[in-house]
Amino acid sequence: MKITRIETIWCDDLLPTSWVRIHTDDGLIGLGETYYLPRAVSAVIHDMFARLLLGRSPLDIENHWQNMFSTVNFFGFAGSEMRAISAVDVALWDILGQYSGQPIYNLLGGRSRDRIMIYNTCVGHGPHQDYLAWAEGHSGELAADLLKHGIRAMKIWPFDQFGVSTDGPAGPTTARAAGTAGANAMGPVSHFLSKENLKKGLSYVEDIRKMVGDQMEIAIEGHARWNLPEAVKIAQALEPYDIMWLEEIIPPDNIESYARLKAQTKVKLCVSERLFTRFGFRRVAEENAADIVMPDMAWTGGITETRKICALADTYYLPVTSHDCIGPVALWSAVHMMLHVPNAMIVETVRAYYEGWYNDVVTDKIPISDGMITLEGKPGLGTALRPEVLQRKDVHVEVSKV
Repeated sequence: MKITRIETIWCDDLLPTSWVRIHTDDGLIGLGETYYLPRAVSAVIHDMFARLLLGRSPLDIENHWQNMFSTVNFFGFAGSEMRAISAVDVALWDILGQYSGQPIYNLLGGRSRDRIMIYNTCVGHGPHQDYLAWAEGHSGELAADLLKHGIRAMKIWPFDQFGVSTDGPAGPTTARAAGTAGANAMGPVSHFLSKENLKKGLSYVEDIRKMVGDQMEIAIEGHARWNLPEAVKIAQALEPYDIMWLEEIIPPDNIESYARLKAQTKVKLCVSERLFTRFGFRRVAEENAADIVMPDMAWTGGITETRKICALADTYYLPVTSHDCIGPVALWSAVHMMLHVPNAMIVETVRAYYEGWYNDVVTDKIPISDGMITLEGKPGLGTALRPEVLQRKDVHVEVSKV
C-alpha cells in the first residue's frame, strides 16, 4: 500500500480549521486536522512533506514523523510546521486503523476506560451562545443549564477583559482578531490588575458557586495574559472557590515562572496547549511547574507525539487533559488518546460545536451523554469528512499526488 495523493482543505466561512486527507492506492482515505493559518499549513505540507510521503507506505508512522520533524527542525520546528505534522500524523493513524479494522485506541494498546468525563468550554456558536451568557453576567444561570444537561465542569476566562489589548497607544485602527473566545483573549502580557477588576473577575466564579454550589467544577482560562505577580494575585484570590484548575495564566515560554507561581498558590495549575512536542513539556514536569498537563494533539505533534507527552506526564504522576476548540477531528483523535492513556483526567469539549458545526463537516456525531464522552469502536478515527464540504463555494483544496 502506497500514498498516492495528499489534499489540504479549508473553508473561508468556517473557523481557520484545516483538514488533511491522505489517499492510498488501496482506496483508503485518512483524515487529519489542525487549526490556524490554513494557507501556511498547506504550504508546509505540499512544499515539503509531500516529497517525503508520496509513494511511501502510510503504515510507517513513526518513521514519517521523524522524517518530517527532522526536516523542519533543520530550520526551527515550531508553528505551522508542527501543525502540519500533527494533521498528517492523525491522518496516517486513521489509515492504519481502517487498514487493520481497529479503532485507533486499540492500536495504541487498548482502552483504560470506556468513557471519560467532559467539561464545557463556554464559547458560543449557533443556538448555544455560552460565551455571551457568562460574559454578560449570567455565569450562574449558564452553570445551572449545563448541569441540567449532565455537564458537571465548565471553563470561563473572566480576567481577559482587563488585559492590555492589541490596539496600541493610538487606539483601534483595524478590526482585531476576536475569534470565539472574545477580542480580549489575544493580546500582550498585562502588568496591572486593579482590586476593582480583580473583584469583578471573581464575581463570575461567585455567581456559579451561589447558583449551583459545588456541583460544578470550574476551570479558569488565562490565555497567557498576565505577568507573574498579577498571576499570583489572581491565583491566590481564587483559592477560596476550590476551582478545578487555573490554566495558562502566564505565557508558557518561561517554565521557571510557572514553578514560582505554583509555589505561591494552592490552586492547581494547568499547562499548556501552546507547547510543542515532548521537548516543550519536559521542563514542565521536571521543574514541578504544573499539576495538570494539557497537550493539543492538533498542534503538538499528533497522536505519535501526544502519547509520548502523556507517558512523560505519567512518569511524574501527573494527569493529562486534552485541548479542543479546534475542530471535530481534533476532538475525535483526543478521545482515542484519552480513552487509552492511564492518566487521563477529563476531556475538553465545546457543546456549541459538537452540537453544531462539527456535525456539518464530519459524517458521525461523537457520542456524548450525561457529561461523558465515548467512541463506538469503528475502525480508524471513526468519522470522515462529509463529501459536501468539498462542494462548498468557500472551499479551498490543494493537491499533491504521485
